[in-house]
Amino acid sequence: PIPTPTPTPGTTPTPSPSGSCKVSYAVQNQWTTGFTSSVTITNTGTTTINGWTLAFTFSGNQQVTQGWNAVFTQQGSKVTVKDAGYNGAIAAGTSVSPGFNGTWSGSNVSPTAFTLNGVACS
Repeated sequence: PIPTPTPTPGTTPTPSPSGSCKVSYAVQNQWTTGFTSSVTITNTGTTTINGWTLAFTFSGNQQVTQGWNAVFTQQGSKVTVKDAGYNGAIAAGTSVSPGFNGTWSGSNVSPTAFTLNGVACS
């Protein structure tokens, strides 16, 4: 008889968070044309998230000027926040907390729609 092929072991890709994340955004300090904000990303799922990118859109005329604990980029009103390498793994039930300084004019409304690795967070 022909032997049954045995599957070759490989690496299992890290599953996407599939909605298993919570994002808290808070303005820590605000002055006439600037502000400091903190963002807390919590993995509410049961598996570790390895490598993360958070995206959100400002609804006002805000601009990120300096960030920490992540790499911040901004194109128009769209902001992308990528892990800094040393904090790329978010174990189940734990959080990471990037923050940034920014400028604003008109109003400094908090963003509301956050996605982590392309999946909406609560």
